[in-house]
Amino acid sequence: MKNAIALGTFDGLHTAHREVLNLPIGYKKIAVTFKTPPKMYFSGNYEMIMTFEEKCEALKSLGFHEICALDFGEVKDTPLTEFLEKIFVKYTPSYISCGFDYRFGKGAEGNVDSLAKYCRQKGIKLNVCNEITYNNQTVSSSMIREFLKSGEIEKANSLLMTPFSFTSKVIEGQKRGRTIGFPTINQKYPEELVKLKFGVYKTKVLFDGKEYLGVTNIGIRPTFKSDYVISETYIKDFSGDLYGKNVKIVPLTFLRSEIKFNSAEELKRQIEKDIL
Repeated sequence: MKNAIALGTFDGLHTAHREVLNLPIGYKKIAVTFKTPPKMYFSGNYEMIMTFEEKCEALKSLGFHEICALDFGEVKDTPLTEFLEKIFVKYTPSYISCGFDYRFGKGAEGNVDSLAKYCRQKGIKLNVCNEITYNNQTVSSSMIREFLKSGEIEKANSLLMTPFSFTSKVIEGQKRGRTIGFPTINQKYPEELVKLKFGVYKTKVLFDGKEYLGVTNIGIRPTFKSDYVISETYIKDFSGDLYGKNVKIVPLTFLRSEIKFNSAEELKRQIEKDIL
C-alpha cells in the first residue's frame, strides 16, 4: 500500500484542517504533526484547543493508520531539504497534503513553493489546500481560540470536528453547593487548554458511558475565591459520588459572566434561573 502524508499542527481539527486531512482512499494515511505546537515552544504560554491525546484519538477516528509526532525542539533548526529528506526516507510518500500557509525547516524557511519543488523532484503528488473562510476571515486555530476566549462557544464548535471539551478529575470541594440545594462537582481546569471566558455555561457532562445535562461555572469563583481556574458543575438528574473520576465537560452555550454575590441565598436564586 502506498503512503499518503498530511502535514500540519492540527490543533482542534477545524474545517480547514479537515481539508488537509482528506487523503485519497487506498493509501496508508499518516499524519506528520507536533506533540507540542511550535508556537508554544516560542511563546511559552500558547493555549491548546485540544490535548495531544485527544488529537491522536480524533486522527485515528478519521482513518489515520499512523501518527508521527515530531519534537519541535529537535527539528526546529533542521534545514528544509534535510527535514523533507527525513520524512521521505522514513515514509517514501506517494502523496502529500498540506495547507496553503504550511511552513517548515530552520527559521520556517520552507513553504509550499519549496515543498512543491521537492515533490516534483521525487515524483510525489502534492495537494495544497486553499484557505477556508468564515465571515470573510481565514479559519485558523487562532480564530477559534478567540471565539472560546470571548464565550462564543457555538461559533467555535461550528468549525471544530468535535465540540470543544475538557476532561479532568473530580476533586474535593468546599461542599457549599450542597448547603443551597445544588451539589456540584469540582474540577481543576486543564492548564494547557485555552481558557474559556469565565462564566456560566450550559453543558453536556459525560462519565461512565452516560451523558447528562449540566450547568457549569468556569472561573475563580468571585463569591468564594479560589487560587486557580476551577470548573464547578451542577449535573441535572444525578446524585452520587464522582470523587476521583475523570469527567468530560462539553460547553454548549454561554449563559452569563461570573457575578460576585452578596450572599449564598443570592447565588441560589441565580442558579435556579441558570438551570431552567
